[in-house]
Amino acid sequence: MSENTSDRQPEDVPATPPVPETPAAAAAQHTPPAGWHVPPRPAPPTPASGAPYPVGAGASFGSTGHPTQPTLPLGDGGRGYGETPAAAQGTAASIKRKSGAVRVAGLLVAAAVVGGAAGLGGAYAGVSLFQPASTATTATGPTSVTVNDTDDVNQTTAIAAKVVPSVVTIEAAGGAGSGTGSGVILSSDGYVVTNTHVVTLDGATGDAAIRVTTSDGRVFDAEIVGTDPLYDLAVIRLQDADGLTPIEFADSSDLNVGDETTAVGAPLGLSNTVTTGIVSALNRSIEIASSAAPDEGDADENQGEAPPFSFDFGQGQQSGQPAESIKIAVIQTDAAINPGNSGGALVDSQGRLIGVNVAIASAGGTSSTQGNIGVGFAIPSDIVQRVTDELIENGSATHGLLGANVQSSAYVDDADITGAYIAEVTAGGAAEAAGLRAGDIVTEFNGVPITDSVDLTAQVRALAAGSEVSLTYVRDGRDATADVTLGELEQ
Repeated sequence: MSENTSDRQPEDVPATPPVPETPAAAAAQHTPPAGWHVPPRPAPPTPASGAPYPVGAGASFGSTGHPTQPTLPLGDGGRGYGETPAAAQGTAASIKRKSGAVRVAGLLVAAAVVGGAAGLGGAYAGVSLFQPASTATTATGPTSVTVNDTDDVNQTTAIAAKVVPSVVTIEAAGGAGSGTGSGVILSSDGYVVTNTHVVTLDGATGDAAIRVTTSDGRVFDAEIVGTDPLYDLAVIRLQDADGLTPIEFADSSDLNVGDETTAVGAPLGLSNTVTTGIVSALNRSIEIASSAAPDEGDADENQGEAPPFSFDFGQGQQSGQPAESIKIAVIQTDAAINPGNSGGALVDSQGRLIGVNVAIASAGGTSSTQGNIGVGFAIPSDIVQRVTDELIENGSATHGLLGANVQSSAYVDDADITGAYIAEVTAGGAAEAAGLRAGDIVTEFNGVPITDSVDLTAQVRALAAGSEVSLTYVRDGRDATADVTLGELEQ
């Protein structure tokens, strides 16, 4: 299968020793690597009342001096992210699916940024926005990985020491909105990947003022190199940066359910935060209503389904709701991911990037303490690498186009199998050229099971225009396969 990727690649990562099998022994025999800090005694605990205040630095740009807890805003769309919150709107959506399908209720999916939101694809779930106060706040964390007992260093500590220098905290401000997210360093001279919704304030602005803080406390202004709203990825470049530590990429197609994961980012503006978990599921797809998403025009359409919930920005009822949505393939993890983790790193047991954190699911409710419930999502590293290569080279990325209008087979009366039902093929499109026709139900795409239209669209969009793929579909009760050369989605 061929993909349109650029010739330019992020700078190669210098060779680093593997994570030790017995890190405690290794730590006892060797001096801790650069970036480790061994204090004379543990830091005193944060007072129980209120959020922690910044330590060791003044309030950074967009800050009010101390962070506020995220809330779930109530029922009004159109406000730029990072503005005054309210309660979550109503209850999460529930849908009825025929023949063994499930009813989903009480689930909210939010973009993991301090200001940003997302919706769960497939069986649609309610969408909510985690929102700070009127300006983004950043509580500065330790500028290194703290090790108090070098005789008892575990694997997670070793992973953190390797990965934390490659993750940054991003503050963006434009107009009346501002917010905080995370990013992952791609090259020593300042290329960083993050989410589009972080640097555009969910489409509210294309020229946000962006400031980036590295794990060692250096602060840089940054400019946008390119954004890809269809997969919620963006590349920025730090001005006059050098000597940065780029992340090492893993092959996300080699992942197994149950593999260990570590998330690194700045939840609630708390830089250099490390959490752990496992790969909970693979081949998952989510649908996100986004103001940053372009009008896809002649794109593959999803028919016969309720539209996804859209962003709520806590500014009173307004008519301006996001009209578009994006469908993306993701890794599901139970590593704690919270608002502010958007754009941060999800790494494997060797500290290699397996995904860029993008969204979380949260139980419904109006509590101001809503956050991680163990269901987080990250864009796989293979997709991240393709898209960022193209963004660095061209300022934009290409995406595949099947040339068919599809809907989930669960909504088709006479369908007796789960998949993406082709309602119509576009004349002269890729699907028609491959022999697909209306009534076919796609059940597999390049070996990935397809359970509904969101799955199919997410997989098609993950690939570059011109990619060659194999589809399995059902026609008249019989399985068949087709080789398809994807068209190019016009944006």
